[in-house]
Amino acid sequence: MPHLALYTFGTLKSPLADRAPLTREFYDIGAAVYRTISRQPGYLAHAEVADGGRGSHFEADWGAWGEFAVPAWYDKGRTADTTALAASLSLWTDLRPAFDAVYTGLHREALNRRYDWFERRTGHPSHVFWWVAEGVIPTWQDGVSRLEQLHDHGSAPHAFTFHHAFTPDGTATRIKGTGPESDQVR
Repeated sequence: MPHLALYTFGTLKSPLADRAPLTREFYDIGAAVYRTISRQPGYLAHAEVADGGRGSHFEADWGAWGEFAVPAWYDKGRTADTTALAASLSLWTDLRPAFDAVYTGLHREALNRRYDWFERRTGHPSHVFWWVAEGVIPTWQDGVSRLEQLHDHGSAPHAFTFHHAFTPDGTATRIKGTGPESDQVR
C-alpha cells in the first residue's frame, strides 16, 4: 500500500540561532509539535538527523532521508548561525490523518502564529504531498523537487496540496472539511 510523503518549507524572519523571544518561542513550540505529531494516528516517520547528531540543517547527516536541500527561492543563510528556515519531511498512511494532525491541536495553534515567525512568500507553496511505494523513504531533494514542481505547474498527481489532492492512482479527491459540501469526494 502506498504511503503519503509530506514536505513543508518556510523562511523564518530571523535565523534559528537568534536569541530573540519570537525565535526562541518558535523553536520551543517546534519541539513540542514534533512530539505531538509523532503520536498521531496515521503518522509513520519524519526526517531526523542520523544517530541523534546535531548541526545545521545543511551539515547534518540525515541518513536515508538524503542530503538536506531547499527550494531555489530560499535566499538566506546556510550555516548554524545564519540558517533561517523551517522544513520537515514526513510519511503518512493517508491524507486524512495528515490533515487532522496539521489542522488540530498544538500544530494548529502554531499555524495560527505562523506570520509572527515566517516571512510571507506569496506565490510560493509551503507544503507538498506525493505518494511513494511502501518501504520507500523520500529524500529532502525529492521534497524540494516536488515543491518546485507544484510552484511551477500547480497540483498534479505527482505534487499536490490538501486542497487539490489526488489518490495513489492519480484520481482527484477532496478531504471532507477542505471545500464546499457539493465538492467533497470522500
